[in-house]
Amino acid sequence: MNQRYRITRTMQENKAEQAITLEECKQYFADKDEFAYSPVLHVKGPESIMSIDGDFFMWSHEGNEIPFRLFSGDLYVAISNEAVVPKMIEIATDLRADIIEG
Repeated sequence: MNQRYRITRTMQENKAEQAITLEECKQYFADKDEFAYSPVLHVKGPESIMSIDGDFFMWSHEGNEIPFRLFSGDLYVAISNEAVVPKMIEIATDLRADIIEG
C-alpha cells in the first residue's frame, strides 16, 4: 500500500495565503515540461477503467504517470516510486508549503 502525503499551508501562521489555489498550481506547473494538467484521472484495472473527476497535475516519470491532486486547497500525492519524494519536497518548497502524511 502506498503512503499518501499532503502538501499544505494549513500549519502556517499566515492564514490569508493558506490555501493552494488551482490558478497558482496551473501557473506553477505550466513551466514544468514533465507535468500536464488533467481534469480527470483514469485508473485502469484488470477488467475496467475508472474515471475520477478533479484537478490533477500528472507527472511523467520514466514512462509512468504520477498524479498530484489538488483538493480543498492542498496537493495530495501517493509515494508509488522513490523518485516522488524529492519531487514532492521540491514542489512543497517552491509553493512555500509543508508536507504531512495523510
